[in-house]
This record gives sequence, C-alpha cells and structure tokens, in this order.
Amino acid sequence: MAFAADPDAPAFTRRHVNLADARLGAVALAASNDFFAARERMLEAAPAQFYPGRYDDHGKWMDGWETRRRRGPGHDWCIVRLARPGRIFGLDLDTSHFTGNFPPAASVEACFVAEGDPAENAEWFPLLPSTNLRGNSHHYFDIAETRAISHLRVNLYPDGGLARLRVYGTPVFDGAARNAEGLFDLVAALNGGVCVAANNEHFGPASTMLLPGRGVNMGDGWETRRRREPGNDWCLIALAHPGIIEAIEVDTAHFKGNFPDRCSIQAANVQGGTPESLVTQAMFWEHVLPEQKLQADHIHTFRSELAAHGVITHVRFNMIPDGGVSRLRLWGRPA
Repeated sequence: MAFAADPDAPAFTRRHVNLADARLGAVALAASNDFFAARERMLEAAPAQFYPGRYDDHGKWMDGWETRRRRGPGHDWCIVRLARPGRIFGLDLDTSHFTGNFPPAASVEACFVAEGDPAENAEWFPLLPSTNLRGNSHHYFDIAETRAISHLRVNLYPDGGLARLRVYGTPVFDGAARNAEGLFDLVAALNGGVCVAANNEHFGPASTMLLPGRGVNMGDGWETRRRREPGNDWCLIALAHPGIIEAIEVDTAHFKGNFPDRCSIQAANVQGGTPESLVTQAMFWEHVLPEQKLQADHIHTFRSELAAHGVITHVRFNMIPDGGVSRLRLWGRPA
C-alpha cells in the first residue's frame, strides 16, 4: 500500500521527531480501560486503518485505543512513556475512523521523571487544556512548553476512542549513545535527526531510515516508486546536532530487486531557511560522499570515500536513480 502523509499537517510534524512512536521505544504504560481496543495501538506509526468486517470477542475491531461506554462519573485516561525525554513542540490527537465513538473532548498532562515511571504522587502539569474533538479527524496543537517531558497522561472526556497519539519534539541528547569508537549517529531519530523533505515516498517514508536497528522486512525502509524519467530520488535530513561525519552506513536490508544502483550524499552548514527553501539550496551543496555503487540486502560502510568537510547541519541523501534503503547512519562527532 502506498504511504500517504497528511497534506494539511503543520510544519512541526516535519521538523521534529514523534516521541510517542512505538518503534522508538514509546510505551503505553497504563489506562483506565481499553476494552474495545488496546492502548498500544495508539502508538503505532502507520496511519490508522479501517476494516469493515473485522470483529473480535469484544466487538468491532478498531485501530487505536478505545474504552468501553462509561456509565458512571469520571473520565478515561492513558499514561504514555515517551521514547526519550524531550521538549514538545506539537501534538496530533487523531480520531481517524472513529465516528460514533470518538471522545467529545480531551486534554493532555505531562511530567518529567529522571528515571523509571511516575509514582502515584508525581507532579503532573497541563500541556494541553481540555479541547473539543471531532470524529475521523487529525487535531494538531502547537505546544509552547519549554520544560523537558518524559511522560504524558491523555484524558478522554468521558470515554471513546483515539486512533493515534503523536508527540512531536526534540529529544534530550543522550551523551552515552555512542558506538565503540566514541561516535554518535547524528541522524538517528532518537538523537533528534529529522527528515524534512523527500521527492517521493510512495512505498515507505524516508524518516524510516532514521529508526533504530535493522529493517524487519522490505516495508521497513524508504522506498520510492519506479522512476520513468531522468534524474534521481532524494531526501533532506536535518542532523540531530551540527557535527563532522567520520563514517557512513547505508543499509539495503531486504531490498533485493529494488535497491538503488548508486547513492551519494551532499551536505552543508545551513542557518535559517525553510524546508521548501532547503530543497532548492540542496541541489548545489558539496558532496561529502561521491557516488558509490550499492548491493542488494547489504550494509555498506564508507570511510575513506568521504570528502574533507567542515561542520554540517543538513544532508541530502541521493538514491540513484530510485529504489529502497532500509537504514542510514551518519557516524560523527557533535560540534
């Protein structure tokens, strides 16, 4: 199935990491109730789906978190541990496919716990005040909170279903997250790397390349449609921190009949601008990695092939001419 991003999503969804992504390690710890649909589904990365004829022992199967119909006072809630503590810039409360069973209103509270999970006496503070929700809709909210946050409590008034919770922010940089050589993956999503633009994401989003681990199958990576015209496919990535790259890994795991013939990486130190302006600027950036041949289902490591460069903030990763890449790692030292 083709990947389709929400065309009306605000800029913060492209400039920050979804810290409530289960693939990064976010966990739905506890909920007042999840009778109709398990709370864990709310943290899935893929867009929510609707299956008209699917039922289970509890009733209609829904892709999200859904509570039973509340028959007494109070409201339903769910506590989520974010993949990594961070500063939050935006929320998406997504009620896709919930039409007669969405909550009329919701709010979000937050707290910071240095280690472990919140105790019963944890100090929660408001992140999003009670706000009305619509059925089958994305609800985007800009957040101005400057404190680091590790956990959220999502409140549904009084009950109902939430298809997806997305929490866009900048993770606190983990100084211990380095490899044996003392290098950091400066584009890792868990460190704050973000894919800000891509020319095509027909079969899989480019942001998948920044996830931890190796891809589990061919659907777990960035894959473009078959190119039928001159040129090549590309994506722009903002590094988690400005730095100097010392090694690059390009992993084509599971891509066998559709891996790119070659790849290259351009880079620059960019101050200001927008994702739209970066697309134009990136065409003229210098190459950090000149064109290199790729193989099917293989981890490619490049060191001596890298060109000398200064501190960079953004890269343009080129697949030539098209195809799929599972993971991209830029190992370097933060400036």
